[in-house]
Amino acid sequence: MAATNRSAAAESFDIPVQGMSCASCVGRVEKAIKSVEGVTAANVNLATERAHVSFAPEKANPQAVAEAIRAAGYEPSESHVDLKIEGMTCASCVARVEKALERVPGVVEAHVNLATERASVRYLGGADVIGRMIAAVNATGYEAKEIRQDADQTDRERAAREAEIAALRRSLTVAAILTLPVFVVEMGSHFIPAIHDWVMSILGHQTSWYLQFALTSLVLFGPGLRFFRKGVPALLRWAPDMNSLVVLGTSAAYAYSVVATFLPGVLPAEMANVYYEAAAVIVTLILLGRFLEAKAKGRTSEAIKRLIGLAPKTARVIRNGEAREIPLDQVLIGDIVQVRPGEKVPVDGEVVEGSSFVDESMITGEPVPVQKAQGSEVVGGTINKTGGFTFRATRIGADTVLAQIIRMVEQAQGSKLPIQAMVDRITAWFVPAVMAAAALTFLIWLIFGPDPAMTFALVNAVAVLIIACPCAMGLATPTSIMVGTGRAAELGVLFRQGEALQSLKEIGVVALDKTGTLTKGRPDLTDFVTANGFIETDALRLVAAVEARSEHPIAQAIVAAAERQSITLPATDSFEAVPGFGVSATVKGRKVDVGADRFMQKLGLDVAVFADTAARLGSEGKSPLYAAIDGRLAAIIAVADPIKDSTPEAIAALHALGLKVAMITGDNRKTAEAIARRIGIDEVVAEVLPEGKVEVVKRLRQTHGRIAFVGDGINDAPALAEADIGIAIGTGTDIAIESADVVLMSGDVRGVVNAIGLSKATIRNIGENLFWAFAYNVVLIPVAAGALYPVNGTLLSPIVAAAAMALSSVFVVGNALRLRRFEAPIEARQEIAPAALTVEGVA
Repeated sequence: MAATNRSAAAESFDIPVQGMSCASCVGRVEKAIKSVEGVTAANVNLATERAHVSFAPEKANPQAVAEAIRAAGYEPSESHVDLKIEGMTCASCVARVEKALERVPGVVEAHVNLATERASVRYLGGADVIGRMIAAVNATGYEAKEIRQDADQTDRERAAREAEIAALRRSLTVAAILTLPVFVVEMGSHFIPAIHDWVMSILGHQTSWYLQFALTSLVLFGPGLRFFRKGVPALLRWAPDMNSLVVLGTSAAYAYSVVATFLPGVLPAEMANVYYEAAAVIVTLILLGRFLEAKAKGRTSEAIKRLIGLAPKTARVIRNGEAREIPLDQVLIGDIVQVRPGEKVPVDGEVVEGSSFVDESMITGEPVPVQKAQGSEVVGGTINKTGGFTFRATRIGADTVLAQIIRMVEQAQGSKLPIQAMVDRITAWFVPAVMAAAALTFLIWLIFGPDPAMTFALVNAVAVLIIACPCAMGLATPTSIMVGTGRAAELGVLFRQGEALQSLKEIGVVALDKTGTLTKGRPDLTDFVTANGFIETDALRLVAAVEARSEHPIAQAIVAAAERQSITLPATDSFEAVPGFGVSATVKGRKVDVGADRFMQKLGLDVAVFADTAARLGSEGKSPLYAAIDGRLAAIIAVADPIKDSTPEAIAALHALGLKVAMITGDNRKTAEAIARRIGIDEVVAEVLPEGKVEVVKRLRQTHGRIAFVGDGINDAPALAEADIGIAIGTGTDIAIESADVVLMSGDVRGVVNAIGLSKATIRNIGENLFWAFAYNVVLIPVAAGALYPVNGTLLSPIVAAAAMALSSVFVVGNALRLRRFEAPIEARQEIAPAALTVEGVA
């Protein structure tokens, strides 16, 4: 949301500027800034790459300065801060806090989330702008605090949440104890003759009213004081919220009852009734709702808590030749860290000594521990299983993979979906509309209602005020986003943008890059078929020995296959590369030639014996090579980038969702179409250069509608950015992929299916919440107003209205929590096994 950047006082801002390289850049930026209306001075520093800008009183407009800098060809940098907002209770509060933040000069965009009680703000300027934000929120009647990203933040937030729940529990207990006698005395007298007789004979009618007055006063101005503290100032600012509705409803019932108790003469005899029980029970029931809601909201962020809990508190670091246990935040880049069996890896790093198997399931979703040895990368938060090792810390603090995951999830949880814009527009007017409806209800009943008209008017107007529930409307979307994105993270799907949750369910085609996405991204020896008279192991040893002298990826794949079989490679002599044909060498006195069929023909060898095998390889999209030993045709070889085992299942699952699947590759068309036939691809776009993928994405969008592009997040960055949804295949450690909307940690394309499934489940859940929230208010507010009274005499008691209102919010949060039980449509696993080597003999 664009900010309204006006101020009532002279102010100055420091704005970081990127792209300056010399003094002329400085002059150009200064000139551009000074051309902005209201700027009195501008000082641009090349060394610090910052512009210090001063404004005349009431003319502060950093946003205009930023636009001027951009127009001059440079880029102003924005900062980001998260604020903890206390005191919000409904969607009206959210809108009010957002508007307050947006009015602060320097604020570019502000998003407030009711479920997390956080404001995510982008701004221009320094730390002083944060102070202005906090002051603006506090002036609106709420309390704002900066959330600092330190080790104790989570503990403090958890403690604050627990303190809030404890306070609500105390208030609810006191209110319930005080309300019970009021309810029993008043309502029991109406429905149970024995209680009526006891009240009249022992207490007396007037005394019972005095007792109710005393107990209800304690409820309203004890546990119920929290509503008055928030609701009354909001009313005085002409910005009513949920608390204001409670205050008006309970105050009306209470004030009327006080008049009937102490000044009965001012009311007609038939209208001198008391409604203390309504005021007391309303406060108690709403406190019950708030208590249940607070406990439920605490559970929506459990995914984040579990992620944060994965990081150990300490690390065993070698300093001055000895191992010392130190707090995690004291670990430095370059430190040598020891990890013993059963311990968690504290930070990211590279193994320098020892070996072990590490459980990386929290990152990749792969349940099988991964072997780690010297040179292997390890990720903070993963669990060491069997052996011990030491590693060099390469990423610490906010730069670790785990910290990046947490940051991504938090950003997605705090974002707003497009559907929320409609909700915001409605809720901005909801509370004033309810107050107007209550006033109209009072007047209609007072003028047209039966005797006693005042009683009917009061009771129904209070019911309208109390039954309205903007809380449910405000919580409907953010709670589902929180739980859905948290559950996604547990399944290895990271939504970098919450908006992707809504957009992903609307796609019509999934376009997948081939290399590294559908395939393993590295060449492997897939086929090694020997001719009659040759032993496979011996032939592979000789061929691999020759290829070990070559730098070609195909040669490296053959050597790797030999090493996996623990084949020792002998030395070679007279190595020669024949451009366009192949390679030759002498291995222990034996002449070995490896190359294409034309090389064999040049050597005078007939490859017809392998005709059937060559045809099969061609149908699989593989290009065969041949090997000759001592002048005889010895083997046919195929090296290819093999299809991941999980790919066919993922393609079938995408088809089951009703989606078209396209493959984009730089391979020749014949090879690409062969692969597509094997795995069930609908459309193939072959021979595409990396820079041409963007045009392909645009063309597929025109044909099939909204498109999701799946790639490795690095070479495919332009296409990921161009697609409606960019889905990056993560590698477990390379997750900060800025051009993607969704990151799959497992490197398994089946995660695409799970991401789409989660998107559909989350949006469906949001739809259920919004339907309940709106249908509840649309249906029950007229009922509370007495719309059914002319039909069947139905009226809604304020007590019933309070119970319904309290349960409405709890229902919405409870429904969102169901997403925690979401099961992945298909299990995504990281591809870690090497390609199977097909070994055959040909007679």
